[in-house]
Amino acid sequence: MSEINLSLEQAILVHVNFPQQHNSEDLTELQLLVSSAGVQALQTISLNRSAPDTKYFVGTGKAAEIAGLIEQAQANLVIFNHALTPAQTRNLERLCQTRVIDRTTLILDIFAQRARTYEGKLQVELAQLQHLASRLVRGWDGLDRQKGGIGMRGPGEAQLETDRRLLRARVKALQARLEKLTVQREQSRRARQKAATPVISLVGYTNAGKSSLFNRMTDSDVYAADKLFATLDPTLRQLNLPLVGKVVLADTVGFIRHLPHNLVAAFKSTLQETREADLQLHVVDAADPRKTDNMQQVAAVLEEIAADQIVQLTVYNKIDLLDQAPRIEYNEYDLPVAVYVSANTGQGIDLLIKAIAQLLSQKHLYLKLALPPEQAVWRARCHEQHCIEDEYFDDDGNCHLTLSIAEAVWQRWLKQSNGELENYVVNTADI
Repeated sequence: MSEINLSLEQAILVHVNFPQQHNSEDLTELQLLVSSAGVQALQTISLNRSAPDTKYFVGTGKAAEIAGLIEQAQANLVIFNHALTPAQTRNLERLCQTRVIDRTTLILDIFAQRARTYEGKLQVELAQLQHLASRLVRGWDGLDRQKGGIGMRGPGEAQLETDRRLLRARVKALQARLEKLTVQREQSRRARQKAATPVISLVGYTNAGKSSLFNRMTDSDVYAADKLFATLDPTLRQLNLPLVGKVVLADTVGFIRHLPHNLVAAFKSTLQETREADLQLHVVDAADPRKTDNMQQVAAVLEEIAADQIVQLTVYNKIDLLDQAPRIEYNEYDLPVAVYVSANTGQGIDLLIKAIAQLLSQKHLYLKLALPPEQAVWRARCHEQHCIEDEYFDDDGNCHLTLSIAEAVWQRWLKQSNGELENYVVNTADI
């Protein structure tokens, strides 16, 4: 299940426009997905409907038209730019006498092609198996299934139960392996936190140029291409920034409209880098006419994975395609909120580094804590962070600390303590 392998397929594309839906799928994006998967699109069928048809999604007449077009064009695959139910997929395959896949299956195939690391392959296989679980029935339509009562079960039912049991066992084994890798990743993350190394995460819509920007900033050679999901496996590099020192830059998988939930769940540990970052660089393709909608889709995914509260700097990439000059935009507090750059030519990279350094270094907090004896672990963390300016114990054994601490570190500690640390603050003031 590691790879569906749609390469060299010849397909008919089907896109349905639902005028009443404001967040419907994009036809141009479907064509990019198909191209990224290595599929040759022979023809595209686009139609309008007020609602999906229960049986064929597109209606009986249009489904028959698609079946005729398949025979005429000698296609061997039909790709829908929508999520199909198992029943709709089965009905369409019976009518068209060829394979039918939906948008989710297509994205899973691209992920399978891109996965290179051991963890990435496990994550993709887990997502594929979870997606396959509700579709096992399709492989055994020719066999009898349950007819009711003991002794009345046909061979198809027995085969289905066997497949489901094997699938559950495989899913359980994959989850166990990924859990071990998650523990290892968490240990590395804790080591960075103890060293107070800020983490900068690149986020953005797929094909916005995140990997190209990553390579430009870190002088790396991470694979970058003009394809959707060219990057799948996360990559981390360390670099030195003025006024900040050492930071870790993380390149992550790009987002897309209606990212399949199975993928979000499977890539939980990978997306942890985005959730735990001190700063997010939201990379936007400035030359894409759909950039505003793409930014909204990224915001929706960040909210879904609980990463929408991180300080964010918008990076408008590919300004060389628009003949724009690099610049920094500031808000009313004189803090950078957007930078215009070109990862391809290197324009504006110095401005981006300047903006990052300003955001990571500009804000510290002056805190006074009164920690009871049972919270000595946080006293130890403060010493590890080297942020204590004064310290003494009262007669009850409470530890009184005066801290000068970066706001990003303090916010991370609050998250780790589920907000409990806030109860021990005596007073706070910005410096």
